Amino acid sequence: MPDILKQFPVEKEYEKNKDIKAEDIKKLREWLNTQPHLPGEHLSDLDLAIVFHCCDNSSEVSKQVLDLHYTLRTLFTTFFKDRIVDLKLENALYNVLIAPLPTPTVQGYRAMYLRLLDPDSRNFNFPVTVKAMMMVFDLWQYQEGTWPGFVLMIDMDQTTLGHVAKLDLMSIKQVLYFLQEAMLIRLKGLHFLNAPYFMDKVMMLIKPFIKKALMDIIHIHQPNSEELYQYVPKKAFPKEEGGQHKDHVTIRDETIELLKTNTQFFKEESLRRVNEAVRPGGKKTVEDLFGIQGSFKKLDID
Repeated sequence: MPDILKQFPVEKEYEKNKDIKAEDIKKLREWLNTQPHLPGEHLSDLDLAIVFHCCDNSSEVSKQVLDLHYTLRTLFTTFFKDRIVDLKLENALYNVLIAPLPTPTVQGYRAMYLRLLDPDSRNFNFPVTVKAMMMVFDLWQYQEGTWPGFVLMIDMDQTTLGHVAKLDLMSIKQVLYFLQEAMLIRLKGLHFLNAPYFMDKVMMLIKPFIKKALMDIIHIHQPNSEELYQYVPKKAFPKEEGGQHKDHVTIRDETIELLKTNTQFFKEESLRRVNEAVRPGGKKTVEDLFGIQGSFKKLDID
């Protein structure tokens, strides 16, 4: 039985990141207390430190991203509402492996590896898979605090055109918007492994929603290419990929148990939502957000 995870102590965060001071977080908290629509009473100092860090220690950018992050968690209900391990979510975790890797990348970043476990596209549900991935991600970050960088790897060796046909445009748009504008990470790379012959069609589908900064850190690796190991050591991967991590089934089962064991975390996380009724200046809608020009967060290019 996995443990109930404990939050990474903010004091250790200050030791880890000497450029984040308790005074910075105190000032961010004071601003938060003036924002009636934001869930300040449910946000810890670690939450604020994670925001501050991912915004390159800028107070002004942190305020904008903090507001946008929790606004999107409120409005993107497909991904962030009813975060429980029900049959749909469990099926998604049987269909797609979601594996935070224990070994950092060559540059010391944290990496998450995703791949299909079930090649039958009839069993693939993209929105629920994203929901499951964000649940795994949130627990991981809660346990570890800030990271110097984050890398996402999507292995496509089992992907078919049938899977691509099941990608709905609104979900893609929301996922990419959240990833680029409001996810509390310093994104350093998005890697597609074992690219299929129709990879150009996948890129055509997602390109309209990708800014240049993200486009510059997308890496497409051909089948059996070893180029990826320049970024992520081979030993980091699951056994089936030739690495020294656990096998697929063990990772899958442990992930499901971890989410089930930490239901209290998700109950508390569900309180971190925006109350649009009291937002200064009026309510925000999904349409308003997608109309916003420019970018709050800066993506890091290596």
